[in-house]
Amino acid sequence: MTTAAAPGSGRPRVVIVDDHGLFRSGVRSELGDQVDVAGEAGDVAPAIDLIAQTVPDVVLLDVHLPGGGGQRVVAATRDVLPGVRFLALSASDAPEDVIAVIRAGARGYVTKTISGAELIDAIHRIAAGDAVFSPRLAGFVLDAFASMPGTEESKPAFDSELDQLTAREREVLRLIARGYTYKEIARELFISVKTVESHVSSVLRKLQLSTRHQLTRWASERRLT
Repeated sequence: MTTAAAPGSGRPRVVIVDDHGLFRSGVRSELGDQVDVAGEAGDVAPAIDLIAQTVPDVVLLDVHLPGGGGQRVVAATRDVLPGVRFLALSASDAPEDVIAVIRAGARGYVTKTISGAELIDAIHRIAAGDAVFSPRLAGFVLDAFASMPGTEESKPAFDSELDQLTAREREVLRLIARGYTYKEIARELFISVKTVESHVSSVLRKLQLSTRHQLTRWASERRLT
């Protein structure tokens, strides 16, 4: 966890929460002097502490963190600091990830394919109270919430086999199903090729499959692509 004092300016104060240091550095560089970066954190507990210490306007939040989902950060903060707004910034465009973090209280969700200029614009809009979604997610979010009552008893039904996979394994599975190579998956998710291979082996073992072709077919049958 790192913190930095923000100069007095009208720029939004931002905290960046992501478990990949190189990605955080890249985001910080892209944001430049258009925002005041109040600090960075790489896990749930340090993020909650940092947000409490710095009280930023906007938190850029990855939905997958070592200590749990990004929704835990939102849930732990929203009632104590209602003025802090959350913008999910993730490699995942999985429906369950979007629903979980938005239901927790995030004001927007954009994928890591967003450009620097678009991200800066999204931060300013979130700080101003708007809701922001990547174009390909906006329609899905509206449809999903229109069809699901907002009660605790109403939760999305997940495939029992799919539900045994971790969030990261589901990300890898979807990219495999889309035809990505291991190297492309590693670049997309900011992880090593060796880590991709480890995730694929784990998925094959859990689903009792033996080849990448079977894995792709399994994912396609469940419309995970």
